[in-house]
Amino acid sequence: MPQIEEQYTADRLAGDMAWVMSRLPEGKCKYKIETYGCQMNAHDSEKLAFMLDSMGYIEAENDEEPDLIIFNTCCVREHAELKVHGNVGALRKRKEEDPNLVIAVCGCMMQQKSVARDLVKKYPFIDIVFGTHNLHTFPALLRRCLEGEPVREVWEQNDALAGSNLPAHRKDGVTAYVNIMYGCDNYCTYCIVPYVRGHERSRPHAEILEEVSRVAAQGYGEIMLLGQNVNSYGHGVADEWDFAGLLDQISRIEAVKRIRFMTSHPKDLSDRLIDVMASNQKVCSQLHLPVQSGSSDVLRSMNRRYTREDYLRLVDKLRGCVGEHIGLTTDIIVGFPGETQEQFLETLSLVQQVRYHAAYMFMYSPRQGTIAAQMPGQIPETVKKERLHQLIELQNSITGQIHQGLIGKVEPVLVESRSKRDAHAVSGRTDAGRMVTFPGGDELIGKMVPVKITQANPNTLGGERIDDAF
Repeated sequence: MPQIEEQYTADRLAGDMAWVMSRLPEGKCKYKIETYGCQMNAHDSEKLAFMLDSMGYIEAENDEEPDLIIFNTCCVREHAELKVHGNVGALRKRKEEDPNLVIAVCGCMMQQKSVARDLVKKYPFIDIVFGTHNLHTFPALLRRCLEGEPVREVWEQNDALAGSNLPAHRKDGVTAYVNIMYGCDNYCTYCIVPYVRGHERSRPHAEILEEVSRVAAQGYGEIMLLGQNVNSYGHGVADEWDFAGLLDQISRIEAVKRIRFMTSHPKDLSDRLIDVMASNQKVCSQLHLPVQSGSSDVLRSMNRRYTREDYLRLVDKLRGCVGEHIGLTTDIIVGFPGETQEQFLETLSLVQQVRYHAAYMFMYSPRQGTIAAQMPGQIPETVKKERLHQLIELQNSITGQIHQGLIGKVEPVLVESRSKRDAHAVSGRTDAGRMVTFPGGDELIGKMVPVKITQANPNTLGGERIDDAF
């Protein structure tokens, strides 16, 4: 079957949706989407859910077996890939018992030809395979599947923004994900993302502002702007808007209460963006700023294009302009090829100096097709595990100290949901991104509430609502 043309129009989308809907028993077909990886993937799954809803499918409850299941995959680390293999393999028996079960696998793993080929060879009962660039054609792929055709269709990298305007089924009633750009041009030596997400493509600012206005009017008070590197937004866009300008314009939308964004590459974090963060109350005092290593030599080998000293100067500037209260989080890789014990200790010392509020910490995971996977000096797993253990212990200690220092302080909390552990409590985030749980009911969800911090746990804070308004 030839590849569906990239001009997959709204009319064609509607036609394929209508065809699928006409073939389904009304209200009886259930779906489930398993999402792995980043917020970009989570938002892609929201778009898939919207298409399924529009075709007459109903999301399965936790205890229900779905008639269609989609695995939206991640390939940043081996662990995520192994989970996909395990979960797809677990469906073998059910597929034998129910041939009408539709199994689809999509996302970043499928953009790697060898990985997709091996997965289908190992699990030939998979019905649909597609990638990140043709997600918007899913109704056409599903139609072909229901007509009896095994579907294997992954588009190559392209510079299009196809599907960027697709509506989303957002489960969270408070925070809305909004993509502002796709892809990455940085080519860090360890990272597979540029190869599976393609080159950087920025959405037109008018399109973004329209989407933000629409979701804010629907009651989503917090906007999370997404991109592999939001700081490079605007490169190649005709109107030459940069990310700082976009952020400023979004903050002018009255219904928007808070704005967050991720991810930021340190080399592209401009003074203008820092000024917008410092001067605009709607822009949260939180920044995810991946450092990856505290060693300049390792950073050079990673092709990060900044040094340890550059990064520390940036942190000083952020705290000087935005304030000491800014919630800094990061990503760190230990055991990168050639990393010596002394270089690892440089990472520990940087973590001690910066004092991140939280960190995502990982052992280096070789990714096929990246430069680092072929580098000499691959570190033994035992060494990587020990270094990761030391790093986690240090960061947990720092996070605990920061949390203890918040006891007695009053923080504005945007309530997101009921607490998962306490039926009589709700949870939300502070301006700096810390999760706080306190007594309350559903009427508080979506509201900004002043909360006095009374408890400090390793990952969350506890508090009590106070009557004073901000």
